[in-house]
Parts: sequence; C-alpha cells; structure tokens
Amino acid sequence: PPPFTGVWMGDSKLCAIGVHCGNHITSHGLALNCCTDLTWFEHIVPCGLEGKGVTSLSHELGQRIAVSHVLEPFLDSFQEVFDCSLVSSEDPG
Repeated sequence: PPPFTGVWMGDSKLCAIGVHCGNHITSHGLALNCCTDLTWFEHIVPCGLEGKGVTSLSHELGQRIAVSHVLEPFLDSFQEVFDCSLVSSEDPG
C-alpha cells in the first residue's frame, strides 16, 4: 500500500511505479532498476521514504543484467497479464 508502491526486495525498492494526472492527460510508467548505478541514491531520500533503499536486478543477482536482457520477457509477461497486444512506435503501420 502507499507509500510503498512498486516492487520491493526487503527494505529496498527494485521497481518504481507511478501515475501522473494533469492538463486532462493521464500518464503512467515504471522504472525497473536493471544495472542502475545505485551510488546516486546515497545522496537523496529515495521516494521520500526514510530508512528505505534502492536495489537493482544486477545487485540482487550478483551479475550484470542489462535492460536488453529483460525487455522481451518483461513485455511478454505484460501482454499475458493484461491480456493485450503491444505495438511498438517503431513498427511501421
């Protein structure tokens, strides 16, 4: 529940999920930390949550996990869970 939205590994956030509403437009998105440089988070209070941290797939699995490694499986799972078909803006037509 809020404010702990997203995907968590213990006390560390692995994936942030957000929604923004403004000017009659709603946008949403997520940020899955794959191989993020986590040292940047040492200078802020991530998501405004004192005592909580941030992690990444690479950190948790002990090997470099690039976005390119997770993109296709993620999109496949998204389509399955939400029973939809995704169309890339790079696809002609």
